[in-house]
Amino acid sequence: MRLAKYLASAGVASRRASEEIVRAGRITVDGEIVTDPARDVAANDDVLLDGHPISPETERLVYVVNKPAGVVSTARDTHGRPTVVSLVRSELRLYPVGRLDADTTGLILLTNDGELAHRLTHPSFEVPKTYLATISNAPVGDAALKALRKGIELDDGRTAPARVRKLTPDTLEVTIHEGRKRQVRRMCDAVGHPVTRLERIRFGPLELGDLKPGAHRPLSGSEVRALTSAGRATRRSAGGSTSGRGRRTRA
Repeated sequence: MRLAKYLASAGVASRRASEEIVRAGRITVDGEIVTDPARDVAANDDVLLDGHPISPETERLVYVVNKPAGVVSTARDTHGRPTVVSLVRSELRLYPVGRLDADTTGLILLTNDGELAHRLTHPSFEVPKTYLATISNAPVGDAALKALRKGIELDDGRTAPARVRKLTPDTLEVTIHEGRKRQVRRMCDAVGHPVTRLERIRFGPLELGDLKPGAHRPLSGSEVRALTSAGRATRRSAGGSTSGRGRRTRA
């Protein structure tokens, strides 16, 4: 098994984040620092992360969390801010699937299943994410809606078309499948309607529902299977080729 996949299966991080951990020189295999994520490892190899032994975990957990404003979407924060991981008490190592900005609220997933995290966040799978955006300079006109649906030219390139519905004069429902930093906010800024409040309400087939801010619940087996199927159904190609749009989601 390749080292990055081994780390993901051990619940260290998603496969992509595990590759970064390896390249940073934080992993040793049988006493040797390894910086190649593609290095093969065997079940009997002695694999350490920052000097601590790791091994694949057998129990797979996925939680849905309603992230409040001011909570950061990381496992640890050097500035002492509350993290989404701190909202769920678990003896297993959990990490967020993708990211939301500190001031964005709503649905975020925590898991120790690196393969599922990879499937849900890798851009080649195009798993949709839906947001409620409260905007300024209401009402939103037809020209702005058309531009959002067609795709917006941003400083890092043109976005893919979004699905957009106007729910009220100052509220939009926006569905995207890319992973650019603060993408929904930048798209709305570009059409003259800065976002004043942003909440993610859906990730693939999973809805936030009536989960209270700061609360969490484990997903059922059927919900996890639905998430996995959503990733498979929308993947463009088995090769997983990406463009500059393939960045981790942080809306």
